[in-house]
Amino acid sequence: MNDWIQNLISNLLEAHNLNNWYTPVMLVMIALLAYVSFRFCVKIVSSLIRIITLKTTTEWDEDLLTDKVLRAISQLAPALLVSYMLPDAFDNNNSVKGWLIKLTDFYILWAFIHLINTFLQDLFNALDKRGQYRIHTMKGVLQILKLFFIIIGIIIGISILIGKSPLTILTALGASAAVLMLVFQDTILGLVAGIQLTVNDMLKKDDWIVVPKANANGVVEEVTLTTVKVKNWDNSVTTIPPYTLIRESFQNYAPMQESKARRVSRYINIDVNSIRFLTSQELDRLIELNLIQSTDLDSSTPKVNLSLLSLHLERYISNHQNIRSDEIFMVRQLQPTTQGIPLELYFFTDIIEWKNFEHIQAEIFNYVYACINLFGLSIYQAPSGNDFKQTIS
Repeated sequence: MNDWIQNLISNLLEAHNLNNWYTPVMLVMIALLAYVSFRFCVKIVSSLIRIITLKTTTEWDEDLLTDKVLRAISQLAPALLVSYMLPDAFDNNNSVKGWLIKLTDFYILWAFIHLINTFLQDLFNALDKRGQYRIHTMKGVLQILKLFFIIIGIIIGISILIGKSPLTILTALGASAAVLMLVFQDTILGLVAGIQLTVNDMLKKDDWIVVPKANANGVVEEVTLTTVKVKNWDNSVTTIPPYTLIRESFQNYAPMQESKARRVSRYINIDVNSIRFLTSQELDRLIELNLIQSTDLDSSTPKVNLSLLSLHLERYISNHQNIRSDEIFMVRQLQPTTQGIPLELYFFTDIIEWKNFEHIQAEIFNYVYACINLFGLSIYQAPSGNDFKQTIS
């Protein structure tokens, strides 16, 4: 086709004695054909592809062959046409011909890199749309891939413009590596940290994390190459560099949410002065109230109220409908303090949603507070102003 166009232009120009206009006319013809090829790809080819994808049963082709991707593909058509026809338009002007070929090759490279990055963006959107295919810290991976192809494109583009090998460009960049590392320090650290977060499965979108030093406590909204965006429970947003999460510790509650078991570990300070042996009448009353069983009194040794309370609370926890019996649960004493003896309740609930979790926890401990007096025990409480007034009066 190229030869046919050249012969047609040459015959027309010779017929009118306009041979000196061959190059400008050829350029106009190439530009016109390039524009027509672009419009043809955008209007005809892209429309046909969209019709075909809409008729298929799968949604993957619609998500990957979007309008942006098809337009990026269409931008390659005129560049390839110009690259094919341009060498024959400047037989007598090698300097201009050389620069135009370089610019055309540079445009083809740019269009190709743009196509790759657009396709990667659509692939990310398609995977993010389907929860079962989500990749941990996927946006960070996407940015790493985009940055990689952009750097490759810049190196090849410079080599095209200056007519040198890409290895020469890499050698020059290696000599200035120290300066580049200083300029792109955060990006490099974020890149390394993002890879570590991904490989070690430490963090992903929608995880609930707590980072004390950054005052962050909430859900991860976004993980990018240079920042981790956390929406806190007070609706504020905290942005954290990824390398901060690698360098310092943070707490991730995602395993707790996946296991459907949330821990409760709280203690009550028992007044030491209220711990004593129970009389037979008090034991009979506890049996009547169904707080203890007669089998708990088989031993002839005196029964301590705190021991029976711990036994009853463990039985109560094991029978509660919202307590995970497959997880460890216990009632134990901690080291005595000046505020009394801490009696800790340690168990896991099957309620992990915050509001309902607090309700279940309050329900259980309200029952504990009510039981303590029935066993002849009292909770340690620091004296208030009213207590001192009553003492004085």
